[in-house]
Amino acid sequence: MDKIKLLTFAVIGLLLLNLTTLSLLFINPPKGNEQNHKRPQEIIVEKLHFDKKQQEQYGQIIHWHRGRITDLEAQIRETKQDLYTLLQKEAVDETEKNNLITILANYQKEIEATHFKHFEDIKKICRRDQIKDYNTLTMELSKIFSQKQRPPKRD
Repeated sequence: MDKIKLLTFAVIGLLLLNLTTLSLLFINPPKGNEQNHKRPQEIIVEKLHFDKKQQEQYGQIIHWHRGRITDLEAQIRETKQDLYTLLQKEAVDETEKNNLITILANYQKEIEATHFKHFEDIKKICRRDQIKDYNTLTMELSKIFSQKQRPPKRD
C-alpha cells in the first residue's frame, strides 16, 4: 500500500470519527447541573414556590436591590478612580489614601447590608408554608451567588 492510499484512509477515518463524536454530542448533550444555567432570580422563585403575586412583589424587591447595588458600585468605581489618581502625584498623601480606602470599605459594607436586607424582604413575602424552603435556601446563598452571573434579561 502506498503512502497516498494510507493517508487517504487516515483522513477518511478521522473525518468519520469527528462526525460520529459531533452527532453523539447533539443527540446526547452533556448533562450538567441545570441550576448552574439559571439566574439567581429563577432559582429563588423555583425553590420558594412563589405564586404570581409573590413573583410581582419579588420583582419590586429586585428592582430596589439592583438600583441600590448599581449606585453603590458606581460610587466604588469613582472612589477607586480617586484613589488610583493619587499614584500620579510625586508623593502620596497617606491620610487621603487611607480615607479613600475607608470609604471603599464602607461602600462594601453597604453592599453586604443591602444584600442582607434584600433577603429579609424576600422572607417577608413568604407564606408560613414557604419558610422551611426559605431557611434551606439561606444555606445555599453563597453557592448560588458565587456562580458567574449572566446579565439580567432586558424587558
